[in-house]
Amino acid sequence: MLSRRDVLKTAAAMPALLQAQSPNDTVRVAVIGVGNRGSYDLKNILKVPGVKVVALCDLDTERLDKAKALVSATASGEPATYTDFRKMLDERKDIDVTIIATPVDTHKMIAIDALEVGTSVYCEKPMATTPQDVRLMVAAAKSAKGVFQAGFQLRHDPRRRRSIEFIHSGGIGDVLFLQGYRHTGDLPHDTPWYFDRTRSGDNIVEQACHILDLFTWTVGKHPLRAFGSGGINFFKNDPPGRTTMDNYAVIYEFPDDLRLEFSHIYFDPPGFSGVKERVFGAKGAIDLATATWMERDKKGEIKLDVPDAAEDSTYLSLAAFIDNARAHKTPLNNAESAAMSTMVAMLGRKAIYEKRVVRWEEL
Repeated sequence: MLSRRDVLKTAAAMPALLQAQSPNDTVRVAVIGVGNRGSYDLKNILKVPGVKVVALCDLDTERLDKAKALVSATASGEPATYTDFRKMLDERKDIDVTIIATPVDTHKMIAIDALEVGTSVYCEKPMATTPQDVRLMVAAAKSAKGVFQAGFQLRHDPRRRRSIEFIHSGGIGDVLFLQGYRHTGDLPHDTPWYFDRTRSGDNIVEQACHILDLFTWTVGKHPLRAFGSGGINFFKNDPPGRTTMDNYAVIYEFPDDLRLEFSHIYFDPPGFSGVKERVFGAKGAIDLATATWMERDKKGEIKLDVPDAAEDSTYLSLAAFIDNARAHKTPLNNAESAAMSTMVAMLGRKAIYEKRVVRWEEL
């Protein structure tokens, strides 16, 4: 049996799987990781026209059985199941695209292998836990036959996308300041890897990367430096062995004397704060999540027109991925943009851990 790397070497003269298909042909999907996030991705990819889920993979056989039952109840029919993703990639030559929703520390390993056998890859955020692994994934995506798209699905959220288009068109004038916070309750304690920072990258990388991605997209450049502070003040050893922070704050400095202030806590009373993504400009300020802005010298909120506001961002992101894979188009949330946003989170993490100003060049 040929190895994945043998397949890669001998495939140079062969067309990519999807390049030979017409837009109306079925795209064959494999999903690796069908836990909380992966099962949600699975439900949404099953709604995308023209796809067939042919294979599922997960270490947990109970979750695998539930996912198989979900797929079998649809037009996709009964998928093959695996507990070893390498075996799946070796045996299945009918996979066009691979969706990866596994713990963060496995993203690089699985994504590179899936790209090497010629599939397009949708890998959940963040890209990896270290800058070195992020760079390896970008390099693999650049040389791959397939398309790489990251699971920064908030770029496809209709309100946020409309808000950033409004900013980029000059709607709020020159951007002056950015402010965000994610103040919520704690993550589910039945998922141990969330609380192991060597596996998740810590909360600023695993969770906050979504909001940091939106701000990075807004600015269009990476920050020059960051400084911050954080720790575990409330959930001490809860769950047991916890190494991830339950609160932190970080300030990023971008070119042109532009600053982003971001804070993140996990012991917020329900409904007290929530999530905010605000951008302040010379003409006014806008909240990305609600597509609502206020002019500087006038009272009253102005809601932007968002015709598709009710659409789910995960569905839109996955539907765009299938379209991108078919046409071999560069995704909005591509490897380079995802790498920058993941590294922005890592810059903040390094500043918090080392309690000093850290420059971008140090990553």
